[in-house]
Amino acid sequence: MAILDWSQCPAVESVPGRLSGAWVFRDTRMPVSAVFQNLEAGATIDEITEWFRISKEQVIEVLEFAAHSLDAPVPVTTVSPSPLDARSF
Repeated sequence: MAILDWSQCPAVESVPGRLSGAWVFRDTRMPVSAVFQNLEAGATIDEITEWFRISKEQVIEVLEFAAHSLDAPVPVTTVSPSPLDARSF
């Protein structure tokens, strides 16, 4: 699974000393991970915004960032084959 670079999402921030540096919605203590956990549990975006007092726009921005990040091509590194050793046969 791809690892998202949340530092590129303007809706979130990581502040040392706030929730152990977890990614939270900007100017809040609301962890980004709570959105995904609640969606997975069946909550709607409207319910999440009501429960956690964050805007629908913030939630949508985070979801769109995640979706677009997962669409990004994954860099592929190639490994040069090592020369065959006659003893390996």
